[in-house]
Formats: sequence, structure tokens, C-alpha cells
Amino acid sequence: MSKDFDGKVALITGGTRGIGLGIAEELVSRGARVVVTARKQDELDTVVAALGENVAVAARGSADDEAHQAEAVALAVERFGGLHLLVNNAAVNPQYGPLMDADLNAVRKVFEVNVTAILGWTQQAWRAGLSEGGAVLNVASVGGIRAGSPIGAYNASKAAVIHLTRQLGVELGPRVRVNAIAPAVVKTKFAAALYEGREDEVAAAYPLKRLGVPTDTAKAAAFLLSDDASWITGETLVVDGGVTLGG
Repeated sequence: MSKDFDGKVALITGGTRGIGLGIAEELVSRGARVVVTARKQDELDTVVAALGENVAVAARGSADDEAHQAEAVALAVERFGGLHLLVNNAAVNPQYGPLMDADLNAVRKVFEVNVTAILGWTQQAWRAGLSEGGAVLNVASVGGIRAGSPIGAYNASKAAVIHLTRQLGVELGPRVRVNAIAPAVVKTKFAAALYEGREDEVAAAYPLKRLGVPTDTAKAAAFLLSDDASWITGETLVVDGGVTLGG
């Protein structure tokens, strides 16, 4: 196993399950030390124990809480001596159904956590030393590049993440690269409502005839965070089993 992340410190929001956990596991396996954030202490404790207390530490809080953002970034610097990689993975989706029926407070929460918090985390990391050199990886979605599903607020927020990635790519260069991945349905608890009980039916629409698993997204994320992607910034890599090929 390559140790291309030796000496690197990563902070991963929403890092206790699904895509975030997959990225944490991948980076640790390749030599990184990580700070994982989430809202539930028991899940954080489990993940730190599994990853190893010598290479992982947890910070509990809500992704859109500015005080939590500052504390988690400070923890990375205090515990591991710096911060080189930021993975903005935490997201919420309390809105389901036609947007004309949507509770606007729920929509505001979607954008606060899924978009504004990404900027907040990036600002905190930048001020804590990321500006000296590093990489940011934002987790978007194929919902951000096409319309039509019943999670319209979530998809609109992910479209904003894709453009925010471009904007930050311009503003943070040359020392910091900012990229994103846009997964289709990945088999996680967060996405269960999109496939549970009908996985074969959903997967039939994918040219590769299967849904994603966290390892699929973790490998793509690690590539964009690594030096192998040193001339790539502002881009969003679609990781979707081919499902968007038909438009």
C-alpha cells in the first residue's frame, strides 16, 4: 500500500459513516492522520478506535456551527501539528418532494449545512495554515448537474457546491487546490431512501449495473487530494457508474 499521505493531516466532516468514513479509512491506510467530525459522540468513539487513536481524533458538533469549525481545526493543529487536507463531506437533506410544497426553513438548513458551512470550514482551515499549501475536497452529487428528483433543495445545494469549488479553485491557487467529487447513489445509510428495497431496479439504470460503495468514492477523493492531481483544481469528478451518460 502506497504511503503517499505520510506526514499529511486531514480533517473530514461527517466522517463516521458512508462516504466520509470511506475517505477517512483510505487516507489513514495511506499514511495520513485524521480529525473526523460528526454530531454523535458514540459514532466518533467507534471510528477513532477502529482507525487507531495514534492516527485519528474526533471533534463533535454540527457542521454549520462556526465555533465547532474553529475548535476542530484547532484540534488538528494542536494534536498533529498542522492541517494539509480538508474534506467537506457533511450534508443534510430534510426536504423531500415538490419544491412548491417545501418548508423554506428546511431549505435554508440544507443550504446552511451543505454550502455555507463548506465555505466556513475552508476559511477556518485557510487561517490555520492550509494557505501554506494543501488541498480541499468537496463532496457534491450528480444531483447538482441534472434536475428531476424529489430532493430538489439538496440537488440545488450541490450545484452550488460545484460552482463554489470552481470559485475557490480560482481564489486559493496556487498554494491550495480545490476539487470535488459528484457521486451518484452510493450504498450508505444517508442514501438508503433512494434504493432500499429496490436496489436491483435502481442499479439497472446504471451502465455498470451496480450502485456505488464508499470505496469507489474514497479512491476518487484520495486521487484529487494527492500529488498525482497536482495540476488539477476547480474540477468536479463525476463518480456515477455511468448513470449520467444518458443525460
